[in-house]
Amino acid sequence: MLDPIEAVSSADPYPFYAALAGERALVWGKGMWVAASPALVMEVLGHPSCRVRPVGEPVPMAIAGGSAGEVFGALVRMNDGAARHDVPKMVLQRALGMVSVDEVRAAAARIARETISPGDGPAALSRWMAEVPVRTVASLLGFADERLAEVAAWMGRFVACLSPLSSAEQIASAHVASVELLAALRELMAAPGGLREGSLAQSVWREAADAGWREERAILANLVGLMSQTYEATAGLIGNTLVALQRGAPWPSDQASALRLVREVAVNDPPVQNTRRFVAEDAHVGGVDVKQGQVILVVLAAAGTGFGHGAHACPGQAIAETIAAAAIASLPASPGPMRWRYRPSVNARIPEFVEAL
Repeated sequence: MLDPIEAVSSADPYPFYAALAGERALVWGKGMWVAASPALVMEVLGHPSCRVRPVGEPVPMAIAGGSAGEVFGALVRMNDGAARHDVPKMVLQRALGMVSVDEVRAAAARIARETISPGDGPAALSRWMAEVPVRTVASLLGFADERLAEVAAWMGRFVACLSPLSSAEQIASAHVASVELLAALRELMAAPGGLREGSLAQSVWREAADAGWREERAILANLVGLMSQTYEATAGLIGNTLVALQRGAPWPSDQASALRLVREVAVNDPPVQNTRRFVAEDAHVGGVDVKQGQVILVVLAAAGTGFGHGAHACPGQAIAETIAAAAIASLPASPGPMRWRYRPSVNARIPEFVEAL
């Protein structure tokens, strides 16, 4: 019998999720509450007592005190309240809303074509699906093409610290990588002539100034955050779409059909399977009394809400889906049959293609 954590990287967690989603109240197991039905998921994600971080641990202890921890602590998605979440999120939403879908599609398609070749094997395909999203967002931010590979490499090292499964070596490497990412963004800002006109980074800075959000380090951290969210979530969306194709989904004939397929996958096999909420004070939630300090595991995949709901819903859903669809539509050829496994993770369902059949 699976549990909700093991399910994330299992071959087929969906029968288990369907049974779990039939529960009308939160259920207790392995030291935490679990919410899985659409109604319970929406209630928990919208409840004011359910926070994105424990009250006494705004930054995970494993990374606190280093550069990666400072970046983590400034991320909008890891904070609650008006000053550290509401206003910064509004800034990011407005800036992301200014990005043209056509620009995203064109950048992702170009980068996808440049980073894969006919005949590349399964391992290359796994690297490709991770690199295309972060390179695309880095390009939209304003980085020149010659910087995209190193930015993606730093991002790969940075995100490795964000899991409770991270090793000490990964955490140490992530601290160094976050310093490099922040320095690269400062260099981008200081370039002759300033930020590229119309770039995502320029839009974020302008919206931040208009909103009175003037914390430079926090703004830079959230530019890192835009790339880090893209790195895993959009990579997983591309990968799970490739899995759907391996399982017999019709190969898309154009960008529109690729987008339809990606959107189906985002609901039926989402890359982000669950998230957590930490109870800030005693409350009645999901039909039960929960105590301050308890944890609620929110099984997004069981509820069909892979991009979240409420105040912390992903603001970049349209961009993620556009990047994934452009990548799939730009593959030079349909990959042949492959074997895959799922990367060890407590919340992200990301396939790794390991062998051609």
